Amino acid sequence: MKSFINKLTKKKFIRNVVVVVTGTASAQAITVIFSPFITRLYGPEAFGVLGVFMAMVSIIGPVSALTYPIAIVLPKRDSEAKVLIFLSIFISFIIAMIIGIILMIFNKPLVYLLQIAEIAQYLFLIPLVIIFTTFLQVSRQWLIRTKQFKVTAKAAFINSLILNISKTGIGLFNPVASVLVTLNTFSNAFHAFLLSINSIKTKIKPKKITIKISVLKNIANKYNDFPLYRAPQTLVHVVSQSLPIILLPAFFGPAAAGYYSLSRSVLAMPITLIGESVGDVFYPRIVEAEKKRENLALLITRATLGLGLVGLIPFGIIIIFGPWLFGLIFGADWVVAGEYARWLTLGFYFGFINRPSARAIPVLNIQKQFLIYEIISGFIRGGILLLGFFLFENDVVAVALFSISTVLLNTYLIFFTIRKAVLYKN
Repeated sequence: MKSFINKLTKKKFIRNVVVVVTGTASAQAITVIFSPFITRLYGPEAFGVLGVFMAMVSIIGPVSALTYPIAIVLPKRDSEAKVLIFLSIFISFIIAMIIGIILMIFNKPLVYLLQIAEIAQYLFLIPLVIIFTTFLQVSRQWLIRTKQFKVTAKAAFINSLILNISKTGIGLFNPVASVLVTLNTFSNAFHAFLLSINSIKTKIKPKKITIKISVLKNIANKYNDFPLYRAPQTLVHVVSQSLPIILLPAFFGPAAAGYYSLSRSVLAMPITLIGESVGDVFYPRIVEAEKKRENLALLITRATLGLGLVGLIPFGIIIIFGPWLFGLIFGADWVVAGEYARWLTLGFYFGFINRPSARAIPVLNIQKQFLIYEIISGFIRGGILLLGFFLFENDVVAVALFSISTVLLNTYLIFFTIRKAVLYKN
């Protein structure tokens, strides 16, 4: 066993995963420590408002730069990656201005149409979220490209510490939803700042380059499958994933959105801790494997099975003890969130193990097929969720049906991606 562990830790991939997991675990430990205090200070209604706001910005955030930041890891030359950074930031400012103008002109009609009166006063923060999110994305992707995983780990810990101290400190005197919304908005900016500062201090630094319009156009065209396919796919995905938190308050009140928001944030912890950490390290690894003509299907399969084994314990605990744990840790008002979490765990587990498949999609050049998959799955998730609302008139049943559909869809995606990897030609 000792020999096996020593051999395992000598692998660069494993070492990098351990570094990212350590940083993420530290950040999540901070969140776990502060959560019992924060949930008791603010209550389900405040978390419901935050959840609806975050659902709205999560729809816009991932496509704030038309997903060009995801392409930063792919180019062989750093010069191309730097042009992609500039392109991403430029696009985000354009989109932020357009969204800002739309909100100024059509604010009231949008609030009425989308039934989001509870977050109407926070909508003007969305342009800032777009810009902050893009800076965070490009900073993270550059560090992933240059494999500066220690920097991302350190920044995640510091950002989580400051954010949770702020929520608790301010909440002692003014525990209202606006505090949660504002702090979460500016945390992305602070996180991006930490990544940038720490990146500058390292040996690997992005040198200054002159950006020409012709070069910008060429790079934009070269990676145009990201805005054409990945951006709409991401948009459809986040919309379908955000449907419960947007629709729950309309049918069952803001507290229901708060229950769902907390249960989702708790279940996201193992995904962020291990799934995202493995995904961040796996992405440059599979890019390198493709260049070296390695067996991509085997690489994806091994990573998927590994995540499947690792996720059994944390997700299994939530299924068995969900309501009791939520009541114990977050207070008696949150037992219903534990019932939500029991069912959501199924979908989150399969979303957890599909991380290698999701990271492999741009490498396998199947972003167009992925977009079609997301459109179909979005309609399926939305239809099943509405079925639970109207037919059963029960929030827990609706969440359960939504989660089961997610299980089936993620299972299909995993097998589809592995099959494409088997057939892939370099």
